[in-house]
Formats: sequence, C-alpha cells, structure tokens
Amino acid sequence: MNFEYKEPLIVQEVAPRDGLQIEKQWVETEDKIALIDGLSACGFTRIEAGSFVSPKAIPALRDGDAVFNGIRRDPGVIYVALVPNVKGGERALAANADELNLVMSASQTHNRANMRMSCESSLAGFGDVVRLAAATVSLNATVATAFGCPFEGQIDEERVVSIVRTYREMGITGITLADTTGMANPRQVARLVARVLEHVPAADLTLHFHNTRGLGLANVLAAYDAGARRFDAALGGLGGCPFAPGASGNICTEDLVNMCEEMGIPAGVDLQKLIALSRTLPALVGHEVPGQVAKAGRNCDLHPAPDYVRTI
Repeated sequence: MNFEYKEPLIVQEVAPRDGLQIEKQWVETEDKIALIDGLSACGFTRIEAGSFVSPKAIPALRDGDAVFNGIRRDPGVIYVALVPNVKGGERALAANADELNLVMSASQTHNRANMRMSCESSLAGFGDVVRLAAATVSLNATVATAFGCPFEGQIDEERVVSIVRTYREMGITGITLADTTGMANPRQVARLVARVLEHVPAADLTLHFHNTRGLGLANVLAAYDAGARRFDAALGGLGGCPFAPGASGNICTEDLVNMCEEMGIPAGVDLQKLIALSRTLPALVGHEVPGQVAKAGRNCDLHPAPDYVRTI
C-alpha cells in the first residue's frame, strides 16, 4: 500500500445528471443551470451537465437542451452529456456538449433493464455515435455494473476487460468503470483497475463508485493505490440508477475532497465552496442528502468550548 500520496486525484462532478436523474421532485431548469454554474466555480475539469435520453425514460432530465444552452461556460471545464444513441448524440452536439458519454452494462440483464436492448445492440449504436461525433467532440464510454449486477451477481473480470478493449478499438478514448449498484469491494477494485490499466492510460480511465453499502471512499483509495486518478462523484451524495434495485447514491463529492485534503492528496477543488453549495441541496430536491461533511463540517471547523469547561 502506498502511503505517499502526491499524485493529484481528479474529481469529475456528476450531480447535475446522475445525481438528479432519480429525483422525484422536479428541479426547475433555472435551478439546474444555477447548480452547474456554481459547480463550475469550484475547480472541476469535467461536469456531467445533463443527458439526452427519452423524456419518458428519465423525465427529471427532459430539459437537457435548455440546460446546456443556459449554463455559463467556463473555458477550463468540459461539459459532458450522457447519450444513449445517435439521436441523443445529435441533440447533444446541437446543444454544444463538449464530451459525449455512452453507457453499456457488462451485464446483459441490466443492460436490457437500463437501455432496453442487448449489449450487442448497444455496441452497434455506439458505432453510429462514433461515426457521428468522433471528429467533433471527445467520447467516453462507461462499463456499467463492472463490479457486480443486482440481477446476475458477480461479473467476470475478463468480460469487463474485453468490453474496455472493444471500446478502445472503436475509437472511444475515455473509459469509465462503474460500480452501478455499489457492489464493489477494495480488493476487487484494486485487481480490476490494475488489469484495465494494462490497456488504458490512467489519464483516460475514470472510476464511478456508489456508496450503497458504505464502501465508496474505501474503493476510491483502493483504485488510487492501483494507479487510477480520475473519479466521478456527486455533490451531496445524490444519485442512483433508476433501473437497479437498491442503488443508492454516488460517492459524495465534498466527502471525497475532504478525505483528499485530510490525507494530503491534491484534488484541486474548493472544499468550502462545495460545502456551501451542498447545503443548498435539501431545498432543491426536497429531502436531506447523504453527504456527511456538509453536516458535520471539516475537522478544522472548531467550536468554542462549553461554558462549564471554562469554569473548571
């Protein structure tokens, strides 16, 4: 285990898409735009700002075009759109998305539940998007359920590696390994990340963890020690897959950045701004959010001693 943490850990914010997609309370378009603009000021290099999927499938994100057209673009930020197919890709390009993220599950069952098609059909659709967009924007492809499926259970690591190789052969540069339902454990993570890094440079690999079973940040450290440097996270710990039973939220951005600061890992994100923004989320989504640091404060946020201590 490496305890000399010097290499930067790059946090990619996904709350505006993956965080809000499962929310039952409608978040107004102007509020989504304000959230993204607030995140843009925090130091992120990538923000997943929305998706271009069917409004019937994900009604909470049906205003993707208006969101992308309304945000204030920071030249240091790549604004990412999730797209399911070439039609979504065309809409995302028209809205000036900087990067397109494609998703296919390693699990056939989950892919049919999530994307309403087989993995083979998904890959064929990816080819259409590559032909449409590869010369215009950067492309990322996610391997969902890479660490386990709620329907099929354990996923063969060789299958995950094979999918990664296929993505790269198709001309898709960015790769994300997603623990879609929070089934990963640190030893499994370290093993799979090491295998994938044999085929993908660390600069092109992202890890996407959920904290469903409380192992999210432990999995981050395991992946970091194995050589991964890019990680998705959602402000407040929002999120979850609408098509996976029990899939609670993503790892929390401010909790992750706080851990990095406490351990001396450079993350390049303003924690105080993140905490302030996270504290606005309950009013935005209509319920408390899972994040811990926004509730407890940082370790350096000290409190005055009780009066009775001063009198002893």
